Amino acid sequence: MKLIINHSSMQPIYEQIVGQIKDLIIHGELEEGISLPSVRTLAKELRVSALTVKKSYDALEQEGFINTIHGKGSFVLSANQSQMLEVKRQEVEAGLEDAIRKGRSCGMNNQEITDLFMLILEES
Repeated sequence: MKLIINHSSMQPIYEQIVGQIKDLIIHGELEEGISLPSVRTLAKELRVSALTVKKSYDALEQEGFINTIHGKGSFVLSANQSQMLEVKRQEVEAGLEDAIRKGRSCGMNNQEITDLFMLILEES
């Protein structure tokens, strides 16, 4: 499993790990039942704290992407369609929020942003 950590990013490392593992599961690169690396192994590979990886695995388990069995490891669960759809919607929402922030930072008002959005929407 190839994960890339950006230490200069404003996004916390555990969120980077969660996001990349989710993407691998959603895109079918990590299939149901596949064992994830142990917390210590992944921490050593990424050169981050084991607590950071543990926090990532806990978040993935809470969101239903993996299941951890004490003493055996963490395993990929099947990603159901509604779960994948929700993740995609969150990505779209984050992209729109980013675009709005950029628009406002260069002085655009709500109407200008809305007009631009509608123009782009009509073109696609």
